[in-house]
Amino acid sequence: MAQFGKASSKRGKPTYAYAIIGVALVLFLFGIVGWFFLNLRKSGDYFKENIQVHAYVYPDAGKKKIDSLTKYITALPYARNVEFVNKEKAAKQWNSDNDSSWKKFLDYNPLPESVDFYIKANHVQKDSLNALSADLQGNFPGVIKEFQFPTETVTKISKYVKTAAIIFLFAAIILTILVVFSIDNTIRLAMYSNRFLIKTMQMVGATRWFIAKPVNIRAVINGLIASLIAIAAIWGFILIIEGFVPDFKILHDNRSMLLLFFIIMVLGISITLVSTHRSVIKYLRMKLDDLY
Repeated sequence: MAQFGKASSKRGKPTYAYAIIGVALVLFLFGIVGWFFLNLRKSGDYFKENIQVHAYVYPDAGKKKIDSLTKYITALPYARNVEFVNKEKAAKQWNSDNDSSWKKFLDYNPLPESVDFYIKANHVQKDSLNALSADLQGNFPGVIKEFQFPTETVTKISKYVKTAAIIFLFAAIILTILVVFSIDNTIRLAMYSNRFLIKTMQMVGATRWFIAKPVNIRAVINGLIASLIAIAAIWGFILIIEGFVPDFKILHDNRSMLLLFFIIMVLGISITLVSTHRSVIKYLRMKLDDLY
């Protein structure tokens, strides 16, 4: 009898280490996909917010009206880096980006003056920019000669971000389902080796809550440990990627990363706890002969 108890205890010892590693690996893969999704959104916003809008003004508009236009655009909540570009600045910008040989053929500066600015990402849409153009030209008649922005670029970026977001969202849903099932199977395999101990405690009169409580507490601890391992691995992976590709640092967003890490922690703890509790209840309901 003593030997049976010893053997049962030995067989009932749960393999927590393998379960923690397995859950951590699954959460790591989930976190990497989440990080790529965040970078997709940030990269789309980054490209959108680097599209410059030009409000070209008439040569005879006058400084007062141009200053009023500049102040009006600056006051817009979605406009940033508003700058009036006179002919001298326009020439410098042209010469830095293009051939300056035009000076040999022209004795005057043909470049127009403009108010240049950038728009926040959520307003970089063709319809929004057309509405802004109509608003500015309506409020400042005879000042704005032409309102210009790269229509094709704006349309392509918006389409790219929407398409990629839908694909990643679908992939994230599929991956979340796989994560839930993978963690559930990992925990169930870990608890399988503990089935005799659970049944033995029930046979000696222990209540369901008395049996489940320590196992559930251990499940929460294991889920937390697995989550922290996954988070540390994801953070290390990100640092390595940013070290090899410095441009990724531009897209670094600590707030989004903290949200992702919080989701990973909640997911790891909750799924581990639910799967463990289900396994305990399952083995408590089974007959002793069915455990073999």
